[in-house]
Formats: sequence, C-alpha cells, structure tokens
Amino acid sequence: MTEWLVRKFVKNHDDVENPRVRTAYGTFASIVCIVCNIVLCAAKGAIGAVAGSVAIVADALNNLSDASSNIISLLGFKLASKPADAEHPYGHGRFEYLSGLAVAVLILIIGVELVRSSFEKILSPEPVEFSIAIVAVLALSILVKLWMALFNKRIGARINSSTLMATAADSRNDVIATAAVLAATLASEFLGINLDGWVGLAVGAFIIYSGAELVRDTIDPLLGKAPDPEFVQHIYRKITSYPGVLDTHDLIVHDYGPGRRFASAHVEMAAEMDPLKSHDIIDNIEEAFREEENILLVLHYDPIVTSDEAVGNLRRWIVENIRRIDPRLTIHDLRIVPGPTHINVIFDVLRPPGLALGNEELVRRVSEIVQEREPHAVCKITVDDSFASSK
Repeated sequence: MTEWLVRKFVKNHDDVENPRVRTAYGTFASIVCIVCNIVLCAAKGAIGAVAGSVAIVADALNNLSDASSNIISLLGFKLASKPADAEHPYGHGRFEYLSGLAVAVLILIIGVELVRSSFEKILSPEPVEFSIAIVAVLALSILVKLWMALFNKRIGARINSSTLMATAADSRNDVIATAAVLAATLASEFLGINLDGWVGLAVGAFIIYSGAELVRDTIDPLLGKAPDPEFVQHIYRKITSYPGVLDTHDLIVHDYGPGRRFASAHVEMAAEMDPLKSHDIIDNIEEAFREEENILLVLHYDPIVTSDEAVGNLRRWIVENIRRIDPRLTIHDLRIVPGPTHINVIFDVLRPPGLALGNEELVRRVSEIVQEREPHAVCKITVDDSFASSK
C-alpha cells in the first residue's frame, strides 16, 4: 500500500537525491500522518469522554500531540527546501532538525500534563464504562499506528530522513501505549481491577521518556555530532581507492541538513609524482564525491617522500609503538631534518576522542618512545584533534 500511495502522490519518486523529490516525500508522509492522527484523536477522545477513562483520553491527547508534531515536521520540510541565499550560503536544511526539536519539546509537555492528570485519577478513582466500541476503537488505533510506523520507517529509510525515522519510532511507541490502555480497560471489566489512572500514568511517563530521547537525537546534529563510523570508512575507502593516493587523514564533515554535507580531508601522495598529475587525481576525487555522493569535498595535498627508506622505516616503527599509549593513536606528515648533533623529527599525531592525557603529556610520552629508537632525536610534534568518530 505504501508503494501505491507513493506512486500516486509523489512525482519522480525514484529520484530521491533530488531535493524537490525529497521534500515531496516528507510533505506527503506528514500529511498522511496528520490525517490519521486527527481521526484517531477524535474517535478516542469521544469514546474516552463517554466512558470516563483518563487513560483513553490520555491516549487521544497523545494522538493530538502527534498530529501537531506532524504539522511541525511538514513546516520543517518546507523551510528546509528553501535554496541557499546570501545570508545562508549553506542552505536551510537544518530547519528539519529544528522542527524535530520542536516536536520533541511538544511531546515532553504533553507527557508532563498526562502524568499530572493521571495522579489526580489515582487519588480520586472513578469507574470506567466498558463497551465494544471502546475495544474496537483501541484495536483499530493499534492497527493504524502499526501501519504508520512501517509507512514512516520505509519512507524515512528511502530518503534518509531522521525526522521520519523518529516519527516511525513514535508510532511504534503509540502501539505499545494503546495496547496498555486496552489491557487496562479489559482488566477493569473482567477482573474488577481499576488500573485506569495507573495506566494513564505509565503512558504519560512513556511519552516523557520518548520525548527526552527525541530531544537528544535532534540536538546531536545541531551541536555537530561526529559522522557515522561507517560513513567515515566509506569516505576513506573511496579516497584511497584512487591510484597515487597513499593515505588520508584529518577528515572533517559538516552537516547542514539532510543532503547538505560538506567535508574536507588531507590526502598523502608521493612527493616524487608529477604535481600536475597529483592535482588532477585530487580534482577527480572531489568531482566524484560531488556527483556520486552529493558531498562538496575539499582535499589538501600532503606530499610524502617515498624514496627515503629511513623515513618510511621510522614512520612504521613510530606508528606501531605509540599504540602502547592508546591503540587509536596515529601519525602523519613525518619528516626528518638531520643535523650535526641531533635530528629533528617532525610529524603530527592524531588525538582520538576521550584520551585522558593532555596535549603536553601526550607529546612528552610520544617523544620518549621516538627516542627509544633515535636517542638524538628532537621531536617537533603537532597534536591534531579528531573530528570523526574513531569507533
């Protein structure tokens, strides 16, 4: 059914890399969810009011909050699709993240209100009416929300949308919450146990928890979350697959919204190679990322002397032995400048996230290791911070 809806309402649905098509997907999914949530809210709200069930009314309000969040998501997709301008040269893609944050805050507010009303119901319990209509509405809600979870997950995965994936998770959570309300209603009728207030409290607490998780997930990209390790490895493998590229390091990825990523990295190439040929290879790599990955990649050329065997041997020895400090440590841009009384060993060491050592202590310990092999070495070490996940 999802494919039929997509083919009917989204033009050029196969061209998911096109920003307009991506926006059309997001708009379509948001509208479908708004309609479903409003219908569910009206049905459960009416049944809950007649039955006097705070749990059912709480579940209805949850659907209303979902509809509100879908509206915010819709606005987020619309605003995120605005082209770049003079004041925002990187585009407006982060509006999608901001809309997700607004949705999460709204969910938290609704959850707090439900917890408050449920406490009142626990302190002053009232009998809950039972009818086949209540069971039917709740069962229908479970089925609809289950379909919405699968619907949003499928479209979210297709266009790589964190907003739609969060909506899918929220719909999945609603299935659990509504199932709990249905169980409480049946327990009240057939076992004589009034769990209405307690289930309403549990639903409210669950909504608060889900909202807090969504706040964390939407704040991360706004704060500059490290790129996914698999994505980092993909970039590394693609760059190093080109002939002439010895290695790559100092990768930095900037995320300005889905489909709006910028990156920079250093590539090591033989210093003996014709610089015009090296430049041509770098141009080809950058163009490939722009055309195939939709990533604006800027590469810095690091010439490496490959004809000096002593430099190569020392580099390999240092890389192997500094792992005694931390297995994640790496070096790059190694040079040796010999002198009459000592040799200068110049290189950069990449500091992994979470390393307990300060920069001065790290430099001291790395220098001591180098001097185990070269007692007369004077190390000139620059510490680089890693801007990509090292997992």
